[in-house]
Amino acid sequence: MPQFKTNKEIFTECESNGFFTQLEEIDSAKIRHMVSLALADLEGAKYILPLTKTNNYAWSLLYKMHYDAFHQLAEAFLRLNKFKCNNHQCLFAYICKKHSELEFDWGFLEKVRTKRNGIQYYGEPVTQENWKEINISIKLYINAIKKAIEEKLKINK
Repeated sequence: MPQFKTNKEIFTECESNGFFTQLEEIDSAKIRHMVSLALADLEGAKYILPLTKTNNYAWSLLYKMHYDAFHQLAEAFLRLNKFKCNNHQCLFAYICKKHSELEFDWGFLEKVRTKRNGIQYYGEPVTQENWKEINISIKLYINAIKKAIEEKLKINK
């Protein structure tokens, strides 16, 4: 079983392995497109939720769509800082370390990342209970990063 590492440990590993790439400029059009794609995932999830039954694989889809929306917004946010990242874990470590004002919990981010990886790579289904565990928090995280992006986009106009 993999050992849990703190966001500081992961950030240091990612930095020393060259997983953060400095960008020369902010591409506002690309960032806006990334935000639109994330919002499209969330719109799709709204249609699926009322159709989802208690024991249904759609919970995995809902989980993944919300995770993917958050991840896409996190990538867009990082690009507003003139950085991009090679993987999800490094991306989240960067945001936790460099943007503590967002008050994201590293443990929560690791939980949703590893659960999403279970769905994506190992065929591990998500239950309604798994979804209920993260539903409110993931939506709060999505709204927080979306707001941060909107504020930064206004500044960079």
